[in-house]
Amino acid sequence: MKFSGDLTVVAQQLAGPLSRLSISTGSETVERILWRYVSNATLFAELVKVAKSANSAEYHIGGNAPLMARRFALEGCEVLLGAHMSQKLRAELPEGITVAGPEVADDDIHLLLEYPAGERWGHLHSPRANSVPIEVAVRWQLASSLNERVTKFIIHNDHTNPKMAAIESFVPELEKFKPKLLVVSALQMMDNFPFEKGQREKHVQEVQALMKRMDQSVPLHFEMASYVDPTLLHELVEHVLPYSDSLGMNEQELPNLLSILKYGNVSYVADSYPRVATVLDAMRDIYELLKANAPQKGGKPGDKDGRRPLTRLHIHTLAFQAILVANDSPWKNSLAAAAKAALTAHRYTCGSHDIDTAHARVIMDDSFTTSRGTGARRIPFNNNRPVACWQERDFEICVAPVLVCTRVQHTGGGGDNVSAAGLVLQV
Repeated sequence: MKFSGDLTVVAQQLAGPLSRLSISTGSETVERILWRYVSNATLFAELVKVAKSANSAEYHIGGNAPLMARRFALEGCEVLLGAHMSQKLRAELPEGITVAGPEVADDDIHLLLEYPAGERWGHLHSPRANSVPIEVAVRWQLASSLNERVTKFIIHNDHTNPKMAAIESFVPELEKFKPKLLVVSALQMMDNFPFEKGQREKHVQEVQALMKRMDQSVPLHFEMASYVDPTLLHELVEHVLPYSDSLGMNEQELPNLLSILKYGNVSYVADSYPRVATVLDAMRDIYELLKANAPQKGGKPGDKDGRRPLTRLHIHTLAFQAILVANDSPWKNSLAAAAKAALTAHRYTCGSHDIDTAHARVIMDDSFTTSRGTGARRIPFNNNRPVACWQERDFEICVAPVLVCTRVQHTGGGGDNVSAAGLVLQV
């Protein structure tokens, strides 16, 4: 490979556990995140070697679970993290995180490729840009803007995470930890992995078994991701979603989930900057579809078989945060949670604890309608009370505008940080 002079190389170390949970008192600028398994281990090792050789190489903790666990810990939670990690990587974790899993000599590395639209690499020509994640593996230059449609493209030769190898060591520690929240994610690592026939569904069912054994008083949150294999999505709808109290996702994953629930297929086209009304209508549809298949109140305990009604949805977008919470659920502080998620999006992407208004921009409209249907309310933006909350049927919705960072330092892991920040105040 021939690299240009302005190339920045960052190697991401991915601990990649499947689950993380917390004892508890950024915004996404991507259109889609694509994970692709590289079957040629020799080729991948060469790519990693080249990336590591760059003078500008940096190392960051990556992976959905460690990033979300880190956010929980920074917010004052005690966290049990299921992971296979080296001692070097464990030392990078903040206080408050206990790692349940064996120590390994070398951590898995994922390479996140980045380049501007129009970039040429040999005879190849890029029709679109790739964004700038915190764990960027290859970066030519920061060429994306708020108006540019971008995506993350990630390659890996990871054999551990797709097989959910952390479960075996995680479960015994989980039983002793007695959590107040269990979060499951990173199942997108199974997408595109060359499993033997029946093996992937077996691993999904192992995740289901973990969720089913949890006490019904402990809320379960499932963090969605980008999936392109409809068979895997169907397996998640059958084996994971019915056992989740809460779902988190970005504006691209939302229509994908809705499409698989309503039509049985994957949506390959989504709006990078959807209107609030469009997002809220999709949230209502998902809530009603999953509610229709949920166990009914008053039924026999055996009828539930560990299944739970969906009582919370959190959609994190570049422009705003939207949280839907059922009225009869234990989730609390929706207004504060939406506000915290929105502020975390700015702080994380700007790489600062402070809100710098000189590098912030509200791209949400001055007002929004609550639905695309007839007779919908229009809610104006209120500077004195920017988070809007209202009641509908059997649930509450809160929408918070994001102060979009215009001097971006981090984007990769933004969704994990934002989702965790929203959960902290609701447990």
